[in-house]
Amino acid sequence: MSEFLVAIAGFVLLTVVVGLWRILRGPDDVDRTLATQLLGTGGIAVLLLVAAGTGAGGAEDLALGLALLAAFASVAFVNGLDASDGDGPGAP
Repeated sequence: MSEFLVAIAGFVLLTVVVGLWRILRGPDDVDRTLATQLLGTGGIAVLLLVAAGTGAGGAEDLALGLALLAAFASVAFVNGLDASDGDGPGAP
């Protein structure tokens, strides 16, 4: 069963790499925002699958920290988009 979990973690890691490509080459800012969320969620999934498959101690704590950082990164990215747009509530 542990080999299966590690194989699934590898597949999820592959989708995260595709998401990284979308961040770098995304045609729109919305695509980049969603890909940023994919990186956070995929990273958490990979850490939890590896922890369950190999019994690595501390991976759950890393996943929790990554979840917190991913949420803050998404909020910061959206706030950066609003500030550069000029059509927000503070715009004249």
